[in-house]
Amino acid sequence: MEKRRERERGRERRGREREREREREREREREREREREREREREEREREREREREREREREREREREREREREREREREREREREREREREL
Repeated sequence: MEKRRERERGRERRGREREREREREREREREREREREREREREEREREREREREREREREREREREREREREREREREREREREREREREL
């Protein structure tokens, strides 16, 4: 009788220990999932920063093209003034 109760208590104890171990494993899995989610978020933020840096580089290239167009217009105005002075000298 006593041995049967001991065996029963032993089975119950082992059952509780197995359940605690399963719960610890579920918690470890939840933590791994949270870590994967944090990693995905970090990667997404990094991709967004890279996209923003690329947009900024493109804006800078566009500003440079605009400065070049302005320099070209200025050179053209200067050539026009030179032609005008040349015509006046010829008169």
